[in-house]
Amino acid sequence: MQPTSDTINRLKQKVLIISHKEQQCGVHQYGLNIAEVLKKSEKYTFIYSECSSADEFFAVVNNVMPAAIIYNYYPSTMPWLKKKIINKIKVPHIDVIHEVTQQVADSANDSLFQYHIAPDPTLLLKNPIVFKTGRLIPKYVNSYKLPEIPTIGSFGFGTAGKGFEQLISTIQKEFDEAVIRLHIPFAAFGDSDGSAAHAIVQQCKELIVKLGIKLILSHEFLSQEQLLDFLAQNSINAFFYDENKGRGISSVIDYALAVQRPIAITKSNMFRHISSVYPSICIEDSSLKQIMNNGFEPLTQYCKEWSEPNFIWDYERIIENVLSKKQKSFIDIMRQKLNRILKKVEPISLKDSWTPALESGVVEQQIGKEDKYSLFSIPEVESFNRILDNAARQQYKPVIDVLYDLLPEMMSHKIAEANIQQAFVLDTVHKFASRYESPKMLCIGSYDDTAAAALKKYGYRLDEVDPVLNYDLNTFLHKPSTVKGSYDIVFSTSVIEHVENDEMFVTQIAELLAPSGVAILTCDYNDHYKPGDHIPREDFRLYTQKDFKERLLPLLKNCSLVDTPQWDCPNPDFVYDGCRYAFATFVFRKNKV
Repeated sequence: MQPTSDTINRLKQKVLIISHKEQQCGVHQYGLNIAEVLKKSEKYTFIYSECSSADEFFAVVNNVMPAAIIYNYYPSTMPWLKKKIINKIKVPHIDVIHEVTQQVADSANDSLFQYHIAPDPTLLLKNPIVFKTGRLIPKYVNSYKLPEIPTIGSFGFGTAGKGFEQLISTIQKEFDEAVIRLHIPFAAFGDSDGSAAHAIVQQCKELIVKLGIKLILSHEFLSQEQLLDFLAQNSINAFFYDENKGRGISSVIDYALAVQRPIAITKSNMFRHISSVYPSICIEDSSLKQIMNNGFEPLTQYCKEWSEPNFIWDYERIIENVLSKKQKSFIDIMRQKLNRILKKVEPISLKDSWTPALESGVVEQQIGKEDKYSLFSIPEVESFNRILDNAARQQYKPVIDVLYDLLPEMMSHKIAEANIQQAFVLDTVHKFASRYESPKMLCIGSYDDTAAAALKKYGYRLDEVDPVLNYDLNTFLHKPSTVKGSYDIVFSTSVIEHVENDEMFVTQIAELLAPSGVAILTCDYNDHYKPGDHIPREDFRLYTQKDFKERLLPLLKNCSLVDTPQWDCPNPDFVYDGCRYAFATFVFRKNKV
């Protein structure tokens, strides 16, 4: 007899989500939104409750008997919640940090909550009690036709720094005929009487001087569906916030993405999660008209990444981690990698000063779709499975020079002789990518990787996996939105030697490759290495030809090297941590079925 859905739900562990009761509040709305989505979890039973006192809280906890509690917390909305109250409930306590910055996350402690969740995709995971999630884009089908007259919309509470006035001025400069739709509800915390909202409205009205510009205003508090309908009826939605360096990410973008209309923003810190999109949607770089003409396509990647299934998966992973009490630092691997990068070493050859070959700014000004590849390609390259030694450093010097020109700050703390790996990867990825109109690419170990950063500078879109940024490869492979067999190029610079299970690592890369897709890896190499020999403390091993040919290649079903390897290296010319070795490349292709 199969168990019923009710029986399954009773067997699932319960997770209580606590929020406050005041509805006209962005924090409240966020808690409500995540609770509705998390109810769809098949792994845990998420139960939402609103409390305004300790007595209410204890009553809910006694009724639910949760395995863990998540607090949709902000100090001003839950003044009753104290440590002595939390300590009475012997389960893990986790809060959602709404005003999260890197500094806030890094300094977070367990003085009130044991763990923290930060809905900030840009966060670097340096604190082992801080988890992060992607954003949550509501599900919505936009059935509205595009307006005949350019219609620019924006919304937000009437608090300082929202830039409504700047938006009006920008529209006046660019358009002779347009409709401006502003929705400015009263904030329960900070503008309950609406005086600030009314003052902004008055300033906006005074800025309208063209007869063809029509301003439509509204203030009523809208439900989520009503707000999405409001945004869906605009040609473009624009948010011109002040810089706001110490603020967290704004939720307005979540709603704007849901309706799939073009979005224009300022380079506010509150929009840092989408400010790097290409072509730019920042008003500092482009006009409203151009951003509108580019359409929604530049933003589609975010709709995929911040979907409901991915969001549920994020929370399920967090709860599983907390409940298992096997909390591990997300940055162990990257801490080792960074220690290696930052350690001072003396070059044993090559007295080159690595002076940039191009004047600052020339590269980005000159890049076009047709000629960008010729800027740093090394045409005489004939081998892709090879040793990256001093001869290779001379050969790839123009690429290393470009890395210094494009990324001076990142390159300033790199070991000069190790840069050959990133130069090889950059050039090789670029060579194979030129065969595609729009290659789908994945970088494994992208944090502080100059090859990945340079490719993004050149307009390539990358999916990125890194324990500091998000998760390891194994976790990424099981993410709901990950499509196996879909990547044209997967690349990884000096990561595999830091991975304990390197056999699983390469087979998972092969799983991700599309037919004819190429994997490009570099690693620490010494063909004389034997287990037990001295190696850099961050490494699990040095690689040999035997590793490549007899251990890894046989595991890569339906894959083959892209060329005949040239891995002979009798005299390694790199020294680090008292160990002499070289760098080698491992480049293979998924064969067509």
